[in-house]
Amino acid sequence: MPRAVDVTVTGLVQGVFFRAETQHEAHRLGVAGWVRNEPDGSVAAHFEGDPDAVEAMVAWCRQGPRRARVDGVDVRDAERSGATRFEVD
Repeated sequence: MPRAVDVTVTGLVQGVFFRAETQHEAHRLGVAGWVRNEPDGSVAAHFEGDPDAVEAMVAWCRQGPRRARVDGVDVRDAERSGATRFEVD
């Protein structure tokens, strides 16, 4: 059964290609959803798909891309939206 989560990542996560690298990783893992910058400097994302792939995305967010500094990752279970691709907002 597919899983969906909403994630908020804090730290130095804007201006370091976090969204583009998240999209690349989601495509690699076959995860659908979206990622966007938030006005407070965090990055928000929604991941849905195979539970193991969603967990792998959350684990990836705890590290982020090479230039990022992740201070925190808040993960909340979410409703599936039926997304079929991964988008950068």
